[in-house]
Amino acid sequence: MTSNTRVVVIGAGLAGVRLARRLGELGTPVTLIGEEEHRPYNRVLLAEVLAGRYSPDVIALPAPAELTRGRVTGIDREVRAVHLADGSKIGYDTLVLATGSNPVLPPLRGLFTPDHVLPEGVHAFRTMDDCLGLSKAVRAGTKAVVIGGGLLGVSAARALAQRGAQVVLAQQGERLMERQLDPSASKLVQRHLKDLGVEIHTECRVRDVRCVGGAVRSVEMHDGYALDADLVVLACGVHPRVGLAQVAGLDVRKGIVVDDELRTSDPHIRAIGDCVQHDGQVYGLATPALEQAETLAELIAGDTNARYTGTRSLTRLTLVGHDSPFDLAAFGETEPRPGDDVVQLADATRGTYRKVVVRDDRLVGGVLVGELGTVGALARAWEGAEPLPDDGPLLHLLTNDGGS
Repeated sequence: MTSNTRVVVIGAGLAGVRLARRLGELGTPVTLIGEEEHRPYNRVLLAEVLAGRYSPDVIALPAPAELTRGRVTGIDREVRAVHLADGSKIGYDTLVLATGSNPVLPPLRGLFTPDHVLPEGVHAFRTMDDCLGLSKAVRAGTKAVVIGGGLLGVSAARALAQRGAQVVLAQQGERLMERQLDPSASKLVQRHLKDLGVEIHTECRVRDVRCVGGAVRSVEMHDGYALDADLVVLACGVHPRVGLAQVAGLDVRKGIVVDDELRTSDPHIRAIGDCVQHDGQVYGLATPALEQAETLAELIAGDTNARYTGTRSLTRLTLVGHDSPFDLAAFGETEPRPGDDVVQLADATRGTYRKVVVRDDRLVGGVLVGELGTVGALARAWEGAEPLPDDGPLLHLLTNDGGS
């Protein structure tokens, strides 16, 4: 592409900012459109802001010079322009959708007011405004109910407990972070949260949010049990934000469908990040979004050989308690199939747990809790998908630093 190609990126999250910065470094001008009033920020670290460990400035991203604040209301594919809510129009040669994801709002009775807004005290946990709203509302002794026991719910519950709230976490599944962790690791996460004072209810469906005068007062479970609540945090996951793409007539399934060149069904429109479905997969994680941004920057700058072929992503979480941090990492398939080999090491005194799954002499997954010095070497062995040597390296990797 020539240097005067008009590249417009919708979305100033991790993926959009990374793409704009890389294009700037490669000499391609770009206009980045961001909807939020705040400086672009690293959404992954919002829980640290809520916990009081970081100020919003600490998680800010270095924004490119051409940052336009506004809400895009439509895409005109015929004239290649995007329309903004203030009535302005921006033309493009290449448009990139980096619209991210929206929080899943569960179908609970009483969740919305007649004006279809969340009642006072009920918060999603997705944006800086959500985070700042929660920070303003929470104080020592606040009764907080977190709905959802995945990565987001665990992070929110820990952060609120750090702020002195009385936290109850309600999880519909049978254990915490069941998508990423095996049962043993889930138990260690549960133990850590309980040590922080978090009350945990698993296999527990929420039925109703009870409000008085437009403000939340309690959360009712399916069995009729009610939890008093000054605050309710909805941490039920996210789904790709695809509204603009759908209205524009692009191919959208679970996410905006893209090929290995991150191209949508319109050759002039690309897409990256949480909003994307590539090879049937919607990631919703930071690492794939950043890798897609890097690949697309190379393609737009003229590298015709660049391709995105998928990401083998690793989940990491650090829960900071009153004494020492609680670290965990999970990657690949953490539950073995019949015939797989499993190596497990557990130390109840130190609260550490390490497990790897091997199939046909290849490392296919693992879970590590506490003292994560080995994670780098294990992740490299997994990402490389190379056959493991015959001289028993797994025990060495599990018990040594591994050069991470």
